[in-house]
Amino acid sequence: MSAYTNFRLETDADGIALATWDMPGRSMNVITMEVMDELERIVETVAADAGLKGCVITSGKEQFSGGADLTMLQGLGAEYERLKATAGEEEAMRHFFEGARRLNLVFRKLETCGKPFAAAIHGLCLGGAFELALSCHHRILSDDDKTRVGLPEIKVGLFPGGGGTQRVPRLMQTGDALQMLFKGEQIRAPMAKGMGLVHAVAPRAEIVEKAKAWIRDGGSAVAPWDVPKYKAPSGKVYSPAGMMIWPPANAIYRRETHDNYPAAKAILHSVYEGLQLPMDLALKVESRYFTNILRTKEAQAMIRTLFISMGEINKGARRPKDVPPTAIKKVGVVGAGFMGAGVAYVTAEAGMEVVLVDQSLEAAEKGKAHAQKLITDRVNKGRAKSADRDALLGRIHASGDYADLAGCDLVIEAVFEDPQVKAEVIAKVEAVIGEGAIFASNTSTLPISGLAKASSRPTDFVGIHFFSPVEKMLLVEIIKGEQTGDKAIATALDYVRAIKKTPILVNDSRGFFANRCVIAYLEEGHRMLAEGVPPAMIENAGKMAGMPVGPLSLNDEVGIDLGLKILKATEAQLGPDAVDPIQKALLTELVEKQGRLGRKNRKGFYDYPESGQKRLWPALREMQAEPLPADEIDVAELKQRFLVVQALEAARTVQEGVITDPREADVGSILGFGFAPFTGGALSYIDFMGAKRFVELARTLEAKHGPRFAPPDNLVAMAESGGRFYDALKKKAA
Repeated sequence: MSAYTNFRLETDADGIALATWDMPGRSMNVITMEVMDELERIVETVAADAGLKGCVITSGKEQFSGGADLTMLQGLGAEYERLKATAGEEEAMRHFFEGARRLNLVFRKLETCGKPFAAAIHGLCLGGAFELALSCHHRILSDDDKTRVGLPEIKVGLFPGGGGTQRVPRLMQTGDALQMLFKGEQIRAPMAKGMGLVHAVAPRAEIVEKAKAWIRDGGSAVAPWDVPKYKAPSGKVYSPAGMMIWPPANAIYRRETHDNYPAAKAILHSVYEGLQLPMDLALKVESRYFTNILRTKEAQAMIRTLFISMGEINKGARRPKDVPPTAIKKVGVVGAGFMGAGVAYVTAEAGMEVVLVDQSLEAAEKGKAHAQKLITDRVNKGRAKSADRDALLGRIHASGDYADLAGCDLVIEAVFEDPQVKAEVIAKVEAVIGEGAIFASNTSTLPISGLAKASSRPTDFVGIHFFSPVEKMLLVEIIKGEQTGDKAIATALDYVRAIKKTPILVNDSRGFFANRCVIAYLEEGHRMLAEGVPPAMIENAGKMAGMPVGPLSLNDEVGIDLGLKILKATEAQLGPDAVDPIQKALLTELVEKQGRLGRKNRKGFYDYPESGQKRLWPALREMQAEPLPADEIDVAELKQRFLVVQALEAARTVQEGVITDPREADVGSILGFGFAPFTGGALSYIDFMGAKRFVELARTLEAKHGPRFAPPDNLVAMAESGGRFYDALKKKAA
């Protein structure tokens, strides 16, 4: 047999081929043009050899495959632009379409080659790799908890373009299939079998042999949908049952996406139209929609930020190169409240020893109890074992004595947001930790350089800003103070990556990056409320703009009283001109006069009854001097205000040198506070709109709503030159 670079092809005594996917020089298999070419050759070889009964496809790595290499898809776009300029748009589009459907054609050739193919899967099998498995006639998964299958393309602005939108709805009820395609979640082996996505689950050591046994026992080389008189699980689209599915599906799509995600709409189209066609035509329909989606700015933006940029950041793109890798074995956490307990939990979960210190042993034990609750919840849901819980809790040592921090490689303080309290903690910690240990503050707004003045070793002092709840939020801000050294930065970045979160490195500033943008979002909601916009319209406009929750709901979650404390601290340090008097009056009324602190005391902008759903506080309308009629308000402008005010703040952080890499602003804005993911992030929102058009929009809003919409100088210069935030990054790469 011919030699392959990415596969090993062997044949056993029974005439069953085994294709082991094992790409050299990579920790995980990905689908590339070369992989597609080799897979097609394997299919042709197996089909043409009369001595072969069939073929099993498996992986030679710990994971099966993460799917397609999205940089390959980016390359198709670049080739389209090149051909468009040299050979015309029609020729460029034809080439682009054929390239985009290449995977579909290879998988269909496998499915119809006349020989049975089986997939033996261990570890992750996602995206195009799972579409490969779906095109095989038999699928078997290992029973390992790490084995997951899924089609997560929607999360990067795409949709399954290798047959996923056609094969999944032919394996399960249409409603369930749409839910799977829209959510893009990873599915464990038992669930996948229950859903009908795979045929069997077995111990890892047995999956290849069981797949071979299926072929040996006469497994069929015909997919169910290629059998004459095949009927889809939900029946025909145009039927009473079908009409119970599609109108609600369209309504759910609009409710969940507000029409912001072209890929989600394309999924609806592709499934709806494909189910009315034979498979070959259905796959062609899917390819046409996929080709169109590849060219949307939403897909380009989301691929760049959520796949390429996030991958580069997670691999250490911003780590100081001359600092050797750090081995963090023991971490101290000072402050066993909600944040500190969460930090202790994720640290222990990553296998590190944790010393959790508070003013008393009793307070520290309460923090450990919170960690116990978190891991117990996972055990109860079947996502961890009792032994995992015992091991994790065994790694957390609760203490009321700072001396127990001796021997820690890193100490993180998570105490009250008061400079004096933090200064006392810094002194106590530095008195007991060894030379070379790193001290980190989990402050959310206080400048690190100011806090470091209380330190006797400011080069080893860094900010590590977690987001709440720590165990769920994926972003962590690393803040570099004026004197923070490279070792402290490298240690912080290594630690954050060890706990499986994404770090962004920012320079020191009040509020750093994320909170400055979040505060701008909350403040815009407050201003709209003061203007007389109905509270429900404010909330809905925020979600329609692409934010995960409205500004009033978000304010309740973080605490209205916390917002007032931050506002007062800012006013005390920077003067009255540094705060918005309208916002101050609103928060003061709510907190000090009405006693409404947010979700924590069950009353904020919303009321939180003990039973039932939260609801907006009816008296909010009474607090408005002049309530506006809803039908006189421009909802499109409300949406623009929410996104533009945050993007402007992000641009200011670039001008001020807080953000030095646009990748971090975009990744940070999506992971940290949910900035409309379809835009690619706060700076990509500007880049894809174009600086000139964005500045015009900002000035229109400035004329109507005030100086907070004034574009900063760097944006004005970009508008004049036609520049983009990512231009500097491209020049550096070149």
